[in-house]
Amino acid sequence: MFEALGRVMYRWRRWVVALALVLVALAGGWGIGVFGHLTGAGFEDRDSESSRAAAVAVAELGRDAADVVVLYSSADRTVDDPAFRAAVTSTLDALPAGAVVGTTTFWNTGAAPLVSNDRHATYAVLTLTGDDHLAGIRDSLDAPGLQTQVGGDAIVNEDINSRVSSDIGRAESISMPILLVLLVIIFGSLAAASLPLAIGGTAILGSFAALRAFTSFTDVSVFAVNVVTILGLGLAIDYGLFVVSRFREEIRRQPTVEDALARTMATAGRTVAVSAVTVAISLAGLVIFPQVFLRSMGFGGMSAVLIAMLAALTLLPALLGMLGPKVDALSVRPLFRRLFRRPAPVVTAEAHGAWYRLARSVMRRPVVYTVVVVAVLVGLALPFLRVQFGGIDVRVLPAGTESRVVAETIENDFPQSPDGPITAIVTLPEAVDSPEGGRALQAYVADVAAVPGVDGATVTAAAGHTARVAVAYAGDPMDTAARDLVGEIRDVPPPAGGQALVGGQSAVLTDLLDSLASLLPWMTLMVVATTFVLLFLAFGSIVLPLKALVMNVLSIGASFGALVWIFQEGHLSGPLGFEPTGFIEATQPILVLAIVFGLSMDYEVFLMSRIREQYDLTGDNTQAVATGLQRTGGIITSAALLLIIVIGAFSLSGITFIKMIGVAMLIAIVVDATIVRTLLVPATMRLLGRANWYAPGPLRRVYARYGIRESDEPVQSPSQEPALVG
Repeated sequence: MFEALGRVMYRWRRWVVALALVLVALAGGWGIGVFGHLTGAGFEDRDSESSRAAAVAVAELGRDAADVVVLYSSADRTVDDPAFRAAVTSTLDALPAGAVVGTTTFWNTGAAPLVSNDRHATYAVLTLTGDDHLAGIRDSLDAPGLQTQVGGDAIVNEDINSRVSSDIGRAESISMPILLVLLVIIFGSLAAASLPLAIGGTAILGSFAALRAFTSFTDVSVFAVNVVTILGLGLAIDYGLFVVSRFREEIRRQPTVEDALARTMATAGRTVAVSAVTVAISLAGLVIFPQVFLRSMGFGGMSAVLIAMLAALTLLPALLGMLGPKVDALSVRPLFRRLFRRPAPVVTAEAHGAWYRLARSVMRRPVVYTVVVVAVLVGLALPFLRVQFGGIDVRVLPAGTESRVVAETIENDFPQSPDGPITAIVTLPEAVDSPEGGRALQAYVADVAAVPGVDGATVTAAAGHTARVAVAYAGDPMDTAARDLVGEIRDVPPPAGGQALVGGQSAVLTDLLDSLASLLPWMTLMVVATTFVLLFLAFGSIVLPLKALVMNVLSIGASFGALVWIFQEGHLSGPLGFEPTGFIEATQPILVLAIVFGLSMDYEVFLMSRIREQYDLTGDNTQAVATGLQRTGGIITSAALLLIIVIGAFSLSGITFIKMIGVAMLIAIVVDATIVRTLLVPATMRLLGRANWYAPGPLRRVYARYGIRESDEPVQSPSQEPALVG
């Protein structure tokens, strides 16, 4: 199938390139508008009790969200000064009535928590009719004679969107020139170097268009943009590197350009396909979660990987078909040799290459290498035993961002709000203002206040048959004690004939952790099962997929441990430029699991395909491992370096989530490209010997017919293939 695809791409190469250019232009023009359709939320389970509590509160008590929080302050006047009051109230009264649903200030409520401890500042809470009205009022919030700072949920979301957009532009401006230079050095010619970069650009624009399409029928988190850009660009360059490298080999072997392209697609193209599908399956596991954040990453990540694969299997071979031998045009190798005064490279036999010698050295001491490497990976994973999970807050933004400053000022300089991190939305059979309803509500409030750990319970809003009960808690709303308290409050019996739904910040986190814990095993089962099947088709063994999965667990554990050590405990927070929160946002390990699992399998497929190829030819396990590593070592190392450049640039993001994901990917790539691929794979394959290739007879026949691999020779029949007797 892939050989035929290569021939079709060659024969229709000009049409394919022309069509691709049109599609890329359309995708870029339309997809760039995705930034106006993204949401900054999406971390909650909409079917959870806390989400249902919020929905009932809006329906029965009205929307009271703190869309905009305006902080007014003065160095020489207090809120008791009539001029201070007049400046604020006149400014707020002038806001368009159709844009603001409600305005809460110290002067219309008398609420003490709205005034700072030194009485030189106050804040107003605005509830908008919709986020689309934000732009219309933002420039009208400045009060004459007062310092004005703006925050709130809508502003935070806007700041996140703006930061994500600027981070992408900055990352691309940093990574693209470096990538181009490295590609030129790796390939030695401008023509060859430009091809993977062209595929990367196509993948980015295609990913934006895919995200824009998803926004038409579902919410998409703004955080998805950075991640899909990383995956789209990084993996597209990887796939382009493998295909172009193989084509340059085949153009010297085959009699025609068409034959070279067909052979390239039958080998490297097929391996790119199975690698991309493996990564996409790993990301598909995110789709089963109800959180918009994770589902967005799943949809967007799959789109980015599959678009990169599609470009590598269609546009890239068409471009190669047009270039033919000119793929080495505009060579810079003579220039490099003159600059560095180096002689022309001498071609070395595979049996004497550096990667071959390294593999042989490792396989002479397989037990020592296996024990040491496993110990190192387990040691890196140990900090994850101390993990603490939390939720999202304004600290996702860089320090000094105005909306973050507003939130931190209110937390540090104002009295504690009586609302608390836990709320109960109570629905009664009688009206709240009736004698029966009032008594039932007060009895429920008293029961909640009597729960150990609760610092008070107060009715803060009531209308019809519904009331909001604010539960005060002096501790950290993200800690384990707060989550335990949510469970105890939910155990309090509601008024007879009514219901009580417990929500609030602590309840949202409790429900999130419960949701993730209940669905994680199903995600794991789906990803492991489908990956096992794909790896069997790639390797023709049931042992190697199991070994690969075990190694993935070790690599993922190392990444998780490093994330706790760096982001939760704050090590390296200075060099990386973030503020540690003392916890890991609960959805991040799930996302990192999907991405790191896919990346760890990516190079595994390329390496093991070549090892399987050599084993088919020789039946010698040790020789196959050494030769396979020699053939792929330089190419995979180059691919890993290029991916590190892409991810490294995005790790500079001012959004802590994106920085965390980037660091996790960097750690995974470094661990996989060094410790696992060069040390643990040869050592464990030497220990397993011929058992590496074991498969029952019926499965050997399946592999002989449907196996997915790179091979220079026809697939042997099962009777010719060395195998263990089951």
